[in-house]
Amino acid sequence: MPTAVTVNQDQLRHHLEALVGERSPATPQALARAEAYIVDHLTAYGWSVEQQPFPWMGERYHNVIARRPGARSPRLILAAHFDTVEDTPGADDNASGVAVLLEAARLLGETTLPCTVECIAFNLEEMNMVGSSHYVQTLKHARVPVVGMYSLEMVGFTNPAPRSQHLPVGLQDRYPTTGTFLAVVGNRRSERFLRDTMQGLRQLPGLQAEQLIVPMNGWLLPLTRLSDHAPFWDAGYPALLITDTAFLRNPHYHQPTDTLETLDLAFMTQVCAGLVAAVRAITESALPPIP
Repeated sequence: MPTAVTVNQDQLRHHLEALVGERSPATPQALARAEAYIVDHLTAYGWSVEQQPFPWMGERYHNVIARRPGARSPRLILAAHFDTVEDTPGADDNASGVAVLLEAARLLGETTLPCTVECIAFNLEEMNMVGSSHYVQTLKHARVPVVGMYSLEMVGFTNPAPRSQHLPVGLQDRYPTTGTFLAVVGNRRSERFLRDTMQGLRQLPGLQAEQLIVPMNGWLLPLTRLSDHAPFWDAGYPALLITDTAFLRNPHYHQPTDTLETLDLAFMTQVCAGLVAAVRAITESALPPIP
């Protein structure tokens, strides 16, 4: 019987209130404040935290990497980017993902996990995944075995109206047309990781999760590559995009109207609980690592 996961919705709101606001290279102080906020909270939750530097356009930026070593070396990675596009407050994109990441880190920090888990806040995702691409290069160089990676990319917007969910050509008859589900997208290399993740997500009553496997690392459906999982796919690591489907549902995508008031906190609470349940199940399984 899976252990119940109690997500603190007030904490999710607190994180959103602290993070929402433009966080881009055009507002370096705000970007640095968001980074410091993430570092402070992950440290307070008992994780070992480092700020991984990388260069971009003559400046230095950081990913925030929090780690809890397990008895086994394979690494499971939870990640969300904390930057925004210029002139947008970035509530769904992607304060929602960071808030869920932080609350998941709090919950996972309360238990002993069999394998090593990392919670990573990536920087400069909006500049074509600069931060995550740098991280993957270091991961590959170190030949670290990886169970899989989750990219939390916009997980806070729902619309219960009929036909509120747009779908790509060829997928219209396969998925719901009401925008209240969580989408989980993997490539061929991630099929087993996806299957085990869906089993964990389905432990949570009320969370509707829909899965999609894309061939050729998503190049035939490029909109499935628009987040930090894509560098992992290209490097041969299992990785999943966890999303509310972004602009296929949310009219505030990359707009000044992407504010906290548009988010569905009850949905975010379910997503966080389902994610933690999936992580606990997978870390306790005998899933073979990918070197």
